[in-house]
Amino acid sequence: MTLMVPMVVTFVVYIIAMLIIGFMGYYSTKNFDDYILGGRSLGSIVTALSAGASDMSGWLLMGLPGAIYISGISESWIAIGLIIGAWLNWKIVASRLRLQTEHHNDALTLPDFFTNRFEDDSKILRVISAIIILVFFTIYCSSGIVAGARLFETTFHVSYQYALIIGAITTIVYTLVGGFLAVSWTDTVQATLMIFALIITPIIVISSSGGINNAISVIEAKSLSNVDMVKDLSIVQIISLLGWGLGYFGQPHILARFMAAKSHHSILVARRISMTWMILCLLGAISVGFFGIAYFENHPEQSTSVIENSERVFIEIARLLFNPWISGILLSAILAAIMSTLSCQLLVCSSALTEDLYKNFLRKNANQNELVWVGRFMVLLISIIAIILAENPNNMILSLVSYAWAGFGAAFGPVVLFSVCWRNMNRNGALAGMIVGALTVLLWKHYGWTKLYEIIPGFIFSSIAIIIFSFTGNKPSTTVIKRFDSAVKTHSE
Repeated sequence: MTLMVPMVVTFVVYIIAMLIIGFMGYYSTKNFDDYILGGRSLGSIVTALSAGASDMSGWLLMGLPGAIYISGISESWIAIGLIIGAWLNWKIVASRLRLQTEHHNDALTLPDFFTNRFEDDSKILRVISAIIILVFFTIYCSSGIVAGARLFETTFHVSYQYALIIGAITTIVYTLVGGFLAVSWTDTVQATLMIFALIITPIIVISSSGGINNAISVIEAKSLSNVDMVKDLSIVQIISLLGWGLGYFGQPHILARFMAAKSHHSILVARRISMTWMILCLLGAISVGFFGIAYFENHPEQSTSVIENSERVFIEIARLLFNPWISGILLSAILAAIMSTLSCQLLVCSSALTEDLYKNFLRKNANQNELVWVGRFMVLLISIIAIILAENPNNMILSLVSYAWAGFGAAFGPVVLFSVCWRNMNRNGALAGMIVGALTVLLWKHYGWTKLYEIIPGFIFSSIAIIIFSFTGNKPSTTVIKRFDSAVKTHSE
């Protein structure tokens, strides 16, 4: 019980700090633009760390180390794919999207951008994209709430239902109150906490395992397959793991960070900061799982909990090898990873409901203050639905999370890429690409066609559909071409 007190204190201090930042965001939010996109005021550091933290959820400190602990270094292919995909997303999409959204009627959301970019008077692009966002992100949110509940449940030995409420309420409050600014500022703090945990923990694990050489000898002695990068993996399986990188081009919560940057000039610095942060975090997570094999081989009496659930490897190492106060900080990093992603998802859902549905179909003349409060109400509404879905952690809805990344990547990724790079793309191409990408992922997953990750065929078929259907229907108007070219010219300058 004495050891539990420092962890409780650090968790409480961390949560209070996030709430304070949330209320700071509240007083800095003057209109709906501020609430949804922070008034496009994010500097390079906040843009970089917010994009990283919103991307890396609880899987970074729980799922990835657990997979490495069970299967060895071969699981790191997914990290390689993510690094490549993230860099390409920053390089190709980030600054172009920032400019294109500004030049196309200052679009605040992804559906808003698609509608303006392709002059979609029918608003079908807005509706379809908003529905895709709501469906996948509501599921994502429930997953994050479950992960938070599991963290509180296993760390403090409270009931799952009680842990569910504790884990969800803080994120909901600061997102609801502070909006985009609060989410971005807290993301920056959370990203700092995450990288601290993922640098210090591997160092201590390696030291406690007798150094790198001794640790690797123990890992090899357990099984040579632990140090085999291919480990019975087929070419298709390796391509599938690398294919995770394609998902970055279509993730609304990451793309929103690009749109909110102060200017396209700040993107270059942000890319360098974000990629450095990401690479260090992924290397740290892989190292915890990999060298955790050696530690628990040397201390089998402490391995019972990890054998039962490999995703507890980071939690157990933090509790066993650190002073309780430091342990509390490290475990708060898991909560930070969960909260940073969950808050972004809640805000994107809120913007889809408020900007893309409420404002455009119910209250076209709604003032800024009304939209801000509707946005807050929508955060609460989505949160309640997500909590209901999360009440049963074994609910089959959670199985859908495994391909939500693929769903966004295939439905939005090619559309975003073509829309910022190809001036002659039209509404038909965008609509076809969105629908074909989403349907391919759903059908490929449902019928289990080959072992190829569904995002890859989804991305390919969506791209083909965009090209084919862009040659049907009306060509982009002179106004659209002029806005597109103006953004391109600004980018080149």
